[in-house]
Amino acid sequence: MLLDPFLDYAFMRRALVGCLALSLAAPPLGVFLVLRRLSLIGDALGHAILPGVALGAMVGGLSLVAMSVGGVLAGLAIVVAAGLASRGTGLREDASLAGFYLVALALGVVLVSMSGSGVDLLDLLFGAALGVDDGALLFMASVTTVTLVALALMWRPLVAETFDPGFLRHAGGGGAAWHLAFLALVVLNLVAAFHALGTLMAVGLMMLPATGARFWSGSVGGQVVAAVLAASAASVAGLLVSFHADLPTGPAIVLAAGAIWALGLAAGPQGSLLRRWARRPHLAG
Repeated sequence: MLLDPFLDYAFMRRALVGCLALSLAAPPLGVFLVLRRLSLIGDALGHAILPGVALGAMVGGLSLVAMSVGGVLAGLAIVVAAGLASRGTGLREDASLAGFYLVALALGVVLVSMSGSGVDLLDLLFGAALGVDDGALLFMASVTTVTLVALALMWRPLVAETFDPGFLRHAGGGGAAWHLAFLALVVLNLVAAFHALGTLMAVGLMMLPATGARFWSGSVGGQVVAAVLAASAASVAGLLVSFHADLPTGPAIVLAAGAIWALGLAAGPQGSLLRRWARRPHLAG
């Protein structure tokens, strides 16, 4: 039950490798989103790439390159537009993104309906992990490589900008540039995840392991490791459940990630419900 699906079927092996590649790169970005209290921005950007993907499909058909380029450009356009709107009006960046992503999501659905390109809206929204081909797999691996190299290069300024943005700004460290580079990595990973999990489910593999990681470690590095391990476990479990129970793959993976998150919330070693409950008699005494 555990090994035969991956040994016997090439499409299961491709889905596994693709999801594991996503699990290496997306959760660390999610950890920083959580630490910056920007958790919902990942969800907003996941929706924002839909019109770009739809336009790419209208121009290039079911082309990996066209849909990926369209998704990246749409996500970056939303990031820049939301940043300009927040700086020009004083509106919080997350509130500005909320407005832009809702418009983008609706526009994307309309474009898909009008395109007549043979693109299945359900596949765009919820993904088709078992249909990942070699081109999509290479794209995911490339995005993972770029993300890990970029994180290694920008780790220290990214941590500094996360915990004390004022210091980096006054020290001439280019805090705004690091923030934009970080959001660009988020967009790139969401576009890569879209090919397996769809625009609605892509953010699940990024944010659920990241939000649960705080229950397993108190350090940034520890949370990154915990998030990657949780996402990898969720990928394997979700693929197996999807195969044996004949369930949609993207939602199965996200539900597995949700189960691991719930486990950490209930009984993790750092601030979980169990730990807080165990401390009450001691504090009362």
